[in-house]
Amino acid sequence: MKTIIAFAGSDSKTSINKQLATYAANLVEDASVKVLDLNDYELPLYGIDLENKIGIPENAHAFLKEIKEADGIVLSLAEHNGAYATVFKNIFDWMSRIDGKLWSDKPMLLMATSPGARGGQTVLDIAKGRFPHMGGNIVADFSLPSFGDNFSKDGIKDNALAQKLEEAVFMLSKAVFE
Repeated sequence: MKTIIAFAGSDSKTSINKQLATYAANLVEDASVKVLDLNDYELPLYGIDLENKIGIPENAHAFLKEIKEADGIVLSLAEHNGAYATVFKNIFDWMSRIDGKLWSDKPMLLMATSPGARGGQTVLDIAKGRFPHMGGNIVADFSLPSFGDNFSKDGIKDNALAQKLEEAVFMLSKAVFE
């Protein structure tokens, strides 16, 4: 059985991005979903002096192993001041020191959401520009605006947005099962 890992670029215990990533990953049929939480992979703030002193922490290796063992990735990025959340940027930086192509060409559904009308579009654009240089195989992307208005425990409320997500999940499924 194919394995999809889902996670949010956030360490919030109530992350709306984790809710979206989990929901989307579970739409992939005939796949096992493993939801990762960045809180389970605590890392010190990256810096070259620290790396030279302590090496690369085991949690960076462990998270990268999850990526390498997966057949597909569903990642929903939190947007903090128009960029990645610090916790995501930090694990991203540590993993890139192990393998510059850290995404390992795994098919990826890249998403973002926020309480606002832009739905994390700025951070999504940053990642879409950066990830391909680091082994990112982004097969689809999706932005969900106004999370509180457009998402419930049953999924996406707006039919047009729900259809866009279904199309993105289809593209991921197609790439994973080819």
